Amino acid sequence: MADREERRNLLDGEAERNGGGGLRTMAAICNPERWPHRIVVLILMCFLGFGDYFCYDNPSALQQQVKQDMELSTSGFMQLYAWYSWPNVVLCFLGGFLLDRVFGIRLGTIIFSLFVCIGQVIFAAGALADAFWLMVLGRFVFGIGGESLAVAQNTYAVSWFKGKGLNLVFGLQLSMARLGSTVNMNVMGLVYDSIRKLRDSSGSTTLGITLMIASATCVFSLICALVLGYLDKRAERILNKEACSTGEVIKLTDVKDFPFSLWLIFIICVGYYVAIFPFIGLGQVFFIEKFNFSSVEASAINSIVYIISAPASPLLGLVVDKTGKNITWVLMAVLITLASHMMLAFTFWNPWIAMCLMGVSYSLLACALWPMVAFVVADHQLGTAYGFMQSIQNLGLALISMAAGGILDSRGYLFLEVFFCACICIALIAVVLLYFFDLLKGGELNLSTSARAKLQKDSLSHSE
Repeated sequence: MADREERRNLLDGEAERNGGGGLRTMAAICNPERWPHRIVVLILMCFLGFGDYFCYDNPSALQQQVKQDMELSTSGFMQLYAWYSWPNVVLCFLGGFLLDRVFGIRLGTIIFSLFVCIGQVIFAAGALADAFWLMVLGRFVFGIGGESLAVAQNTYAVSWFKGKGLNLVFGLQLSMARLGSTVNMNVMGLVYDSIRKLRDSSGSTTLGITLMIASATCVFSLICALVLGYLDKRAERILNKEACSTGEVIKLTDVKDFPFSLWLIFIICVGYYVAIFPFIGLGQVFFIEKFNFSSVEASAINSIVYIISAPASPLLGLVVDKTGKNITWVLMAVLITLASHMMLAFTFWNPWIAMCLMGVSYSLLACALWPMVAFVVADHQLGTAYGFMQSIQNLGLALISMAAGGILDSRGYLFLEVFFCACICIALIAVVLLYFFDLLKGGELNLSTSARAKLQKDSLSHSE
């Protein structure tokens, strides 16, 4: 009763400070326990990562323009993606620690948003100054904030919505991230063309102005981080709740205890994603050169993977939750992606078919693969396992991005597509090995949802 009375007094005080209007009018939008206030917080959470995802693929959306204006080879161009990934090889382990122990979630979110914003400005300034090294530096700074900001976004979601539609919130955040990537792919080329017409010339200055305009999305996300931090601090004071934490406990000594099945999951993760993100990074020119698409058409088809992922990820996640059979779904996703790359490499069929299939399989794999980590390691090792998985994923992306650029410069797109098919085949072999290894261990990873629930219930009864 005392706690409830104290909360009411605090809320009354907030209402008086905000203009003294009727408490009923203020309570719905200002009371952290009410849904109108939570919806405002949810909107801020969703837009928190919008600038990050919008600007991450700026190089892809402007591939032709960047290579032309900066006089780059494809290998040099892919450095812009590699240098984003390098800091995240380490920060996957340190990001959660910095948020929990050093900065706190609110200050940490603002700091990582600043890194994203400053990195994008440096990236644009490098184009304005016609200095490629400065653009690379900007991408490195941008990468320092990018991945850790996603961790902060998830932490806020758990703090505000745990037990109250959390899966829906995660789905909405993912959809907004994909929306940012999609808008970038379809808008940046048009912005560049508009500026070129206004200046009646192209060149690094036009590119720099275009990228500087894109940085406005990062500034907007930084404003969201500031407002969200204020609202979270206010809710903490009013509701007397504890400050939220990431829940990530990283112990590198746990790595030596990882089971063989987890290492196979790591191989699937790296083998699959290195055939997706570098391909999208290089996709615009591929569709222009092979299928004679215009720049606008190439950007549109290159973004279809993200467009499909926005609505498909929550729906496919629900399907996987209801059915189980995670290894079967992963195998299906890998096979569909392999078929997509082979169609793009060896046929002249309408590429929309292959890209739509790739969008569905990309969403399906994410829903089926990442949850399997929780099935093969103990709860106290989850933070380490996920951190290590993200770390080697970023290491693979950095190395393969540079390799893809070199292959394209020396051998062309056909050989590059064969290379991506080889990467998918490595993931396919790992999936097959995981299936048989899991079968020897009892087949828990590929159980249906009902069978897995029964097994967990029996295990709990046995332990009791």
